[in-house]
Amino acid sequence: MKLAVLLSGTGRTLDNFHDAISAGRMRGEIQVVVSNVEGVLGLEKARKYGYPAHHAPDNEAINRVLSGYDIDLVLLAGFLKLYRPPENLARRVLNIHPSLIPAFCGTGFYGMRVHRAVWDKGVKVSGCTVHFANDIYDDGPIVVQKCVDISGCSGPDEIADLVFAAECEAYPEAVNLVAEKGVDYFWNRAGGAG
Repeated sequence: MKLAVLLSGTGRTLDNFHDAISAGRMRGEIQVVVSNVEGVLGLEKARKYGYPAHHAPDNEAINRVLSGYDIDLVLLAGFLKLYRPPENLARRVLNIHPSLIPAFCGTGFYGMRVHRAVWDKGVKVSGCTVHFANDIYDDGPIVVQKCVDISGCSGPDEIADLVFAAECEAYPEAVNLVAEKGVDYFWNRAGGAG
């Protein structure tokens, strides 16, 4: 799979992709990394890894960058905006969310906001969900979910650490499943959701 990575921050998930691909645990090649935020650490890491790295502030600019590459799948990796892909990539955008969808998801639920809400509610398990993205936050067909026991956690930061460790397994696994089964398998299985 030829991959584009969209990010907005430190590039922790990009680190995971790079390591997983290098170790043969993730089927794919990163063609380009794009950030909607200028000067973030994620772009520095991309350059260090040898990936073309671009700042593009909005959907139109991002899609212009992506049009210069042959892309099979767009991976949202801590990308904090609703991404609207060009038509040829409309069903080929994966996202990871730091909860077990449909819990703690949708508009306003991202990053530590999710983990604080999970902590405040007192739930005993959390996790992460890799899903295809559409025009609604956290709504597209689910590819992989990983459950994490958080009953012994002492706060949202500890929950975040446990969930991120699960994300590091789940996202490469999801990319591998899409490479194996094809994009349409998941959209058809979800009844054409989105």
